[in-house]
Amino acid sequence: MKLRIENMDVKNKTVIVRCDYNVPIYNGKILDDTKIVASLETIQYLIKNNCKIIILSHMGKVKTEEDKLYNTLEPVAKRLKELVGREVYFSREILDPELPKRIEIMLPGDLLMLENTRFLDIPNQLESRCDLQVSSFFASLADVFVMDAFASSHRNHASVVGIAKYIPSCIGFSVERELISIDKFLQNPEHPFSVIMGGGKIEDKLELISTLLPKCDYLLLAGGIANSFLKVLNFNIGASLATEKEKTLETLKQILLTYREKLMLPLDALVGSTYDEHYARYKKIDEIGDNEVIKDVGVRTLEKYKTAIKKSKTIFLNGTMGVYEDIRFSNGTKELLNILKNQNAITVVGGGDSVSAVKNLGFKDDFTYLSVGGGATLEYLTKGHLVGIDAIMDGEEIEILDV
Repeated sequence: MKLRIENMDVKNKTVIVRCDYNVPIYNGKILDDTKIVASLETIQYLIKNNCKIIILSHMGKVKTEEDKLYNTLEPVAKRLKELVGREVYFSREILDPELPKRIEIMLPGDLLMLENTRFLDIPNQLESRCDLQVSSFFASLADVFVMDAFASSHRNHASVVGIAKYIPSCIGFSVERELISIDKFLQNPEHPFSVIMGGGKIEDKLELISTLLPKCDYLLLAGGIANSFLKVLNFNIGASLATEKEKTLETLKQILLTYREKLMLPLDALVGSTYDEHYARYKKIDEIGDNEVIKDVGVRTLEKYKTAIKKSKTIFLNGTMGVYEDIRFSNGTKELLNILKNQNAITVVGGGDSVSAVKNLGFKDDFTYLSVGGGATLEYLTKGHLVGIDAIMDGEEIEILDV
């Protein structure tokens, strides 16, 4: 385990905290503040230790100047103020040379949030390329760096990796919870161990599948991932999403040969159509037409998957059964969550789509652990480490570069 915040000397110091405030916002209103709430333990700890607190985070994808209009962190600063019950100052300028003076006059317990770090990616990708000058500037603002954004810890960014090169660093409570929970439940899971995986591009999950298959007893598939396997088996999947890459298809063929007793694929589906947006039909998996698109799994698939789920002592859910946002194609995901809810098993949900589905469909309190990590969770399971965590100090003394 990396150096924990409780083992770092932070009392009366200026601390820069990388949080994960990438929350959904519509018309300036925060739709889900779960990630902000998750950061409160670390922030309150720093307040109690009379720290001046500088907060960094990204928000959304920032590819153009126009994107900045919709991805400001100002609403987050207002919500954080409500949650901590004290003023949260906000700086629209991220690299403002006046920031050191502003921080100098802050009082212990004061909070200052800087604007979305990804604004620095326009035009020169200073954040995402881990620019040394930006990293050094951030580090110059504080005495200590706290990494508390697990969902960003797979990114080699200035606000994630760069700061830790210059000043003492540790992990916050939110990151610690994620690492402990994933290690506890999924690195050495209690068997039988089932993995349920949905999603679109098989290429995005191929390394994860290859890592988990030797560990798990059952792999239950849906979505574009399942479609690609069905394609290898020569089923007509119509116009459904599936890989076209010959190298990937050959890899899937080898996986099927090696792990055929572990793999479970859909028996039936709810389909839409390429020519009629109102079209919705139930089809067995060998009845799908050329212009039909698989949107959800059917009842026979759920019954088949239930046989593996009932045997399982540990379950990892990553993805959904279909396009659950469309009520016509939400039944598969909803019924799967009901099945999981009623099992006496350790159930971990990881990945943005699956966690969102769990919350939106009313199951957020029904499972053992919901990982906020998304891509970071999957990369940690696949590779066993994350670049943003690797950068943090452990218990040994390390050389800190001059700022």
